[in-house]
Amino acid sequence: MEIIENKALLLRLKNPQAVTAHIPASRIVGKQDNSTQVLVKWGLDEAQVLGNLKIKNVPSPILRDYDWRGVYKPFDHQKTTSSFLTVHKRAFCLNEQGTGKTGSVIWAADYLMRMGAIKRVLVICPLSIMDSAWRADLFKFAMHRSVDIAYGSAEKRKEIIESDAEFVIINYDGVNIVEAEIAKAKFDLIVVDEANAYKNISTKRWRTLYKLLKPETWLWMLTGTPAAQSPLDAYALGKLVNPAGVPKIFAAYKDMVMYQLSRYRWEPKDNATDTVYRVLQPAIRFTKKECLDLPDIVYTTRTIALTPQQTKYYEILRKQMVISAAGEEITAVNAAVGLNKLLQISCGAAYTDSGETVVFDIKNRYTVLLEVVQETSNKVLLFVPFKHTIEVLRERLTQDGVSVEVIDGDVSVANRTRIFNDFQTTDNLKILIVQPQAAAHGVTLTAADTIVWWGPTPSMEIYAQANARAHRAGQVNKVTVVRLVGSNAEKHIYQLLDSKVNAHTQLVALYKEVLDKNI
Repeated sequence: MEIIENKALLLRLKNPQAVTAHIPASRIVGKQDNSTQVLVKWGLDEAQVLGNLKIKNVPSPILRDYDWRGVYKPFDHQKTTSSFLTVHKRAFCLNEQGTGKTGSVIWAADYLMRMGAIKRVLVICPLSIMDSAWRADLFKFAMHRSVDIAYGSAEKRKEIIESDAEFVIINYDGVNIVEAEIAKAKFDLIVVDEANAYKNISTKRWRTLYKLLKPETWLWMLTGTPAAQSPLDAYALGKLVNPAGVPKIFAAYKDMVMYQLSRYRWEPKDNATDTVYRVLQPAIRFTKKECLDLPDIVYTTRTIALTPQQTKYYEILRKQMVISAAGEEITAVNAAVGLNKLLQISCGAAYTDSGETVVFDIKNRYTVLLEVVQETSNKVLLFVPFKHTIEVLRERLTQDGVSVEVIDGDVSVANRTRIFNDFQTTDNLKILIVQPQAAAHGVTLTAADTIVWWGPTPSMEIYAQANARAHRAGQVNKVTVVRLVGSNAEKHIYQLLDSKVNAHTQLVALYKEVLDKNI
């Protein structure tokens, strides 16, 4: 396919009638070898027709007409992704985590709005990225558009759904609460981020979305790890995007991709991957390795609400600290002790003055951790600053069938060597939980390209060195660093780390700032 003078597309086809019959602004201009040359007007409508005809790599006129607004210009792979999405009314974006999918979607949607193809967009995503990823990126790349988050009471959600906001962001389960209002609100485009949340057709979540989709509704589903757990997961996703591409009955699809070994055991067929590929179409995918213009390391933040139990004790402790600080000079030692206690509660396990451990409910943060892990097909380094939290996470992850090992100060040299070697050279481990100060120097862990900080370290040196375990010579992929943030104490420490400031040198100021604010 060739672009002619920025006005037309020159196609070489074996069956030109399929195009000329559907696009009046097209004509046959010659023959070459065994194909016929067809000239087609390069417009959005024409490009979308070509996409519907399953002609591959159709460029969208977004590449010619759009000015790519925002705080920075898109990478080449982001432009290609935006182009693909504007050509396909329903499609998958399977780009890996850390490749900037949200930016690509926002530019594509903004272009379609300018062209009059759509007016309103509903973004369905995890709670943890509604504000820190989607609203933040909309302000970066489409600051001229109105944005709101449908979260809170049912009445507040309804009010926002019924508003004039051009982009409305909502979490998965929030859709069930305002299903009727969404159905009436005339959202032209629905974007589902981390679409694996819809891999089960028997869930209320899936059935609600299925009912909301009208024939004219645009739907873009985003996930970096399609059908990572089982080829069966592709069925529900395919039925939303391209229902004609899957059998009407799930059992028929199961027979296509699985064979039965015993009464309760099924295994994927040899051709299951090919079947999944066909089901998850139309689709575009870029790996981080393929994105040559992407920075070597990308930092993202997931904002998480503390659980009610964590919130209660965080506030009790903060208020006690306020009372203790009244009229007293705050020393660095006092500040360090107080902040450390707040960070322990945020992370899920606090130590009392008598040395006992109090374990808190961490379901919100743990859910987000699983979301991040499921969004990458590669290994994950999980940095956890507190020892007892490490044990809680090891137990929870093991119960959930995730292969995991731990490196902390109690692991012997011999065991450290074995664990590092297993992580680097075998497929035995998915996650390596590391206490940052126990492996911040000298270790190569490039088998991971995703780093998750369960909670922050106040040391700039440890933070930088820990990230360098994966971001170093020998790393063949781009590295994504995900910070989980649930409290103001954590937020302020990460702000200092981003500014290359060692939080240890700002303890008193940081302490006062945290005392002045609720969670």
